[in-house]
Amino acid sequence: MWVKLCCLLLYFLALFVLARVFEAVAWYESGFLATQLVDPVALSFRKLRTILECRGLGHSGLPEKKDVRELVEKSGDLMEGELYSALKEEEASESVSSTNFSGEMHFYELVEDTKDGIWLVQVIANDRSPLVGKVHWEKMVKKVSRFGIRTGTFNCSSDPRYCKRRGWLKSTLIMSVPQTSTSKGKVMLKEYSGRKIEVEHIFKWITAHAASRIKTIYNSEHLKEEWNKSDQYRVKIYLFANLDQPPAFFSALSVKFTGRVEFIFVNVENWDNKSYMAEIGIYKTPSYILRTPEGIYRYGNNTGEFISLRAMDSFLRSLQPEVNDLFVLSLVLVNLMAWMDLFITQGATIKRFVVLISTLGTYNSLLIISWLPVLGFLQLPYLDSFYEYSLKLFRYSNTTTLASWVRADWMFYSSHPALFLSTYLGHGLLIDYFEKKRRRNNNMDEVNANNLEWLSSLWDWYTSYLFHPIASFQHFPFDSDWDEDPDLFLERLAFPDLWLHPLIPTDYIKNLPMWRFQCLGAHSDEEMLETFPDSESDSDSENKELFSGDREGSEDDELNTLHRCSEGERRCSIETCSCASQYCHHEPCEPKARSCGSSSSAGDMEPDWSTWPSDMLHCTECVVCLENFAKGCLLMGLPCGHVFHQNCIVMWLAGGRHCCPVCRWASYKKKQPYIHPQPLSSEPPS
Repeated sequence: MWVKLCCLLLYFLALFVLARVFEAVAWYESGFLATQLVDPVALSFRKLRTILECRGLGHSGLPEKKDVRELVEKSGDLMEGELYSALKEEEASESVSSTNFSGEMHFYELVEDTKDGIWLVQVIANDRSPLVGKVHWEKMVKKVSRFGIRTGTFNCSSDPRYCKRRGWLKSTLIMSVPQTSTSKGKVMLKEYSGRKIEVEHIFKWITAHAASRIKTIYNSEHLKEEWNKSDQYRVKIYLFANLDQPPAFFSALSVKFTGRVEFIFVNVENWDNKSYMAEIGIYKTPSYILRTPEGIYRYGNNTGEFISLRAMDSFLRSLQPEVNDLFVLSLVLVNLMAWMDLFITQGATIKRFVVLISTLGTYNSLLIISWLPVLGFLQLPYLDSFYEYSLKLFRYSNTTTLASWVRADWMFYSSHPALFLSTYLGHGLLIDYFEKKRRRNNNMDEVNANNLEWLSSLWDWYTSYLFHPIASFQHFPFDSDWDEDPDLFLERLAFPDLWLHPLIPTDYIKNLPMWRFQCLGAHSDEEMLETFPDSESDSDSENKELFSGDREGSEDDELNTLHRCSEGERRCSIETCSCASQYCHHEPCEPKARSCGSSSSAGDMEPDWSTWPSDMLHCTECVVCLENFAKGCLLMGLPCGHVFHQNCIVMWLAGGRHCCPVCRWASYKKKQPYIHPQPLSSEPPS
């Protein structure tokens, strides 16, 4: 997960750098930046009208270019970025969808139960034609959709009783606006009563009703009282302008941020004394001022802060987010991070998509599960101060220049989704290239696996879990015997006991302790062979007899014998275990260890026990091959503490016998380490 998170952060950094490169290229080619102001005098009448339509100001009664230009100047400064966005939005010929209501419940669910938006619904009475024709209605839908106003059509023929109860006996237009200034308040329905059925007149009617929700200030005394008042709203945004009513985008935002941000319109058209405005730092109009407990922020001075619905919406969302905004943001980030698995995973194409689907399901499930306690945690009444401090942190961080760059980049890439997807794909291909190169350098054969090979291994893995119980939480190997022996399935059906044998991976063998067998003393191997020629044969004959006898005994006898051997070890002056076969000698051990190499004697060299791991039992013979440990041979120990030749025990375990040859303890399970007892006194017991 951390690798995917780092890849996602690198991708965001690449997007940030790419946006700066685009700005530099645009400045080199055209000579202006997106934040550069535009003189409305140099613009054509069509461009000025486009700006007014994007801001939501009516211009039907202004035939002259001068009047239109003055209206643009009164509504706010115009930047190159806003002009470019407005022209691109006008050129886009995307059709906006409108909802067709099927009945009362559908209408109530979408219109009356939606408390944070504006709806415009055309009601068509029974056996009547619509109030607005099809062509004008499409223009109306496209015009109001710029400001987040949703539209729909309700045909009374689908539910005549509801229309009769509402009093909709003739075709009309219905507007739904929140009635109160509190979040999730009541909704009031207003009916259009105008005589002129034109797009501009209907739009004026909509903006007038939306602007009536905004608090309007007409004199300096009222402004002073409102500026110094402290109420429930922590964030307030003021519009100081010489206009009859605020722009439509400002009114639409007041509905969208109901209960979070208070919108106030200060009409300075007939003000003679503007001294108080100078006292609070307002020296020019129009001005968009954000007032927070931390201070005053002038909107429009940083990158991407345009006088438009989309720009101000992203700005206010970053300052005063809802829990739903944070959830959507986390959902997008988690899914972007999960899609990185498509490029990080190497191998067959089908494997990549299988891993991707698994990662998407896991990450989204964990995200939803982790959000549930967070939502319950935020409902506690004692966390109001924590919530306020969190919002304060958001306001501090999102009023910086870096935050304005991030918002501008977000608006740019969201308006160009093809560029966003292509850069994400390019970033993923780079990750895939470097990951494939790294794995090839590590000699991983999985990179070259094709789809059929991976599907075959996946089927083997699935059947291993289906036909065998899970023995551990380790990753199971894909090696299977189904392809080598087709009759194995029938054999397991004939012998149900075989189904109870779990599949044990052999990866744990490489983690078992290994060391060299060392001896104390200076005698050579030739001297020991010459001095004791018969000891090895005696030991071998004794070991073979014990080995042949232990096959006839049960596992319970082996455990009892091992217990007696453990008691015998405690009576040894030097802690050794003379293991001859699958069990140890239960006779009292000799005072000295058996010889190092192929012979033994009481006066010969002793094994160097200091080189042995502390949790291993001391012995000088391997019960698998029935041979003594030679000097310098490689030994391996099991979790139970018994020691064997490395080659012997590896062959034993690889053959499917995952247990100790002596005590039958599972070779892949940990055991309480053996603690050697302190040496007893060498004096004979009385």
